[in-house]
Amino acid sequence: MKKTVFLMLVMLFSFILSLESCGPVVVTSRIGTPPPPWFYPNRAEVVRYIYFPDHEIYYDFSIRNYLYFDNGIWITSNVLPARFNHINLRRSPQVRIHNYFGDDIKKYHNDNRSNLNRRSSVNRRN
Repeated sequence: MKKTVFLMLVMLFSFILSLESCGPVVVTSRIGTPPPPWFYPNRAEVVRYIYFPDHEIYYDFSIRNYLYFDNGIWITSNVLPARFNHINLRRSPQVRIHNYFGDDIKKYHNDNRSNLNRRSSVNRRN
C-alpha cells in the first residue's frame, strides 16, 4: 500500500514537472502580468523591445506598452488604436531588439532605421 501511494505521488510530481517544461519561458519583473498573447519566446531571453517593421510599432516589455509613430510624434499606449485592429501581430514580422535597453526609442529608431527595415534581420514566427 505504501509503495503504491509513493509511486502515485512520484508519477504525479513527474507529470507536473513535464507539463511545465513544455511551455515557453518568460522572465518578467511584474508578477501576475503576462506578456501579450502574440509573444511566445522559444527560450529565456532578455529583450526590452520588439519591433514590428511593417507597421513601425515597438512593444516595451518593461512598461508593458506599445510605442508607435503618429503625426510626427511617438505615442505610448497600453493598447493599439483602432487603425491597427486589422493587424495580426502573431503573424507580423518581428525584430527582437537585443542590444538596446534605454528609454529613448526615438533616438534608437532614428539611429538604426536602415538596419531595422531590412528583411534579412527580421525574425519570423511560424
